[in-house]
Amino acid sequence: MKASVQVFAPLQNDLILRAARGEKTERVPVWIMRQAGRYLPEYKKAKGDKPFFATCRDPELVSELTLQPIRRYPLDAAIIFSDILVIPIALGLTVANDPGQGPVFADPVLEPSDVDRLNPDPDMTKELGYVYEAITLTRKKLEGKVPLFGFVGAPWTLMKFMVENVSAGPNPNRARRFLVEFPEAGKKLLKILTDAVINHLVLQIKAGAQIVQVFDSYGGELGPKLFNEMELPCLKRIALEVRKKLKESNMEPVPMVVFAKDAHFAIEDLASSGYEVVGLDWTIRPTHARRLAETKVTLQGNMDPVMMFASKDEIRKGVKEMVQKFGTQRYIGNLGHGVLKDTDPDHLGVYIDAIHEYSEEMNASA
Repeated sequence: MKASVQVFAPLQNDLILRAARGEKTERVPVWIMRQAGRYLPEYKKAKGDKPFFATCRDPELVSELTLQPIRRYPLDAAIIFSDILVIPIALGLTVANDPGQGPVFADPVLEPSDVDRLNPDPDMTKELGYVYEAITLTRKKLEGKVPLFGFVGAPWTLMKFMVENVSAGPNPNRARRFLVEFPEAGKKLLKILTDAVINHLVLQIKAGAQIVQVFDSYGGELGPKLFNEMELPCLKRIALEVRKKLKESNMEPVPMVVFAKDAHFAIEDLASSGYEVVGLDWTIRPTHARRLAETKVTLQGNMDPVMMFASKDEIRKGVKEMVQKFGTQRYIGNLGHGVLKDTDPDHLGVYIDAIHEYSEEMNASA
């Protein structure tokens, strides 16, 4: 897929890109993890009974689901509707069920020989072309209104799903045990995943993604030792290699976000790992995160998603406190994880509006 053949409308709102690069912004930009999803009635109507992974493979439907929250809210970015588990599928694992309906994979990775049956170098354009087609289509339909996020799962988080079949129920030690019991096979699997992540990100950017996020949803489970030894080198390599490959294709790099949930111990390392933005979950104090990250990166987050079930006044109060602690510069508003499926869309709207309102007030009085 050649980036040069894509022609898109000029960008009208570049707040999130400026914030990611550390440039001055007149207000705090905001987007929401899982903003295209089950909490929206229009999502349920458009998707109907179509299975989840079949939905991901339908570029027209993906584009519609991606655009729904942009029509409803004054968000500063769209994020393509997809899933982190498309990469294990591209590597050769067989889907057993949609997420939330039991084991996702019929053939999980349980021992070193299972790593050997994976395809270490899949044709990503062939296997995941539906993602890139959806990105290009959505960029065109956005008509420059806001930037479009692409995303991937981080190698460790993908490995956890591949080993533990997370949706089948908790089995929190199997993947970490695999890394310790079979360290060479664990490193081999993480390398295969890292290579795939790099290629998937580059192809998303070539298709039209203007900013990308790496979701390490289970990063904190590793603890400092395993995270530093096994996962951090993968995350650093992703940031480095994506930029290198874009440069080789005569393309400008795009801002990159790393979100390692519960990995408080790694904030200083993540701030120096090559990403412009470090995402934060709701369990860390904003002021503490600022001290750890210093001014090296932009921070993103971090309201507890359950706060969307509070009263509208409590949501506004929480936003005001959050923005005051993070400050209005080098900051992107978001939740500390994905929006919950039973969230009232109106309450999320209050959250989004309040971030804009309070940050504009703070900037005006500065």
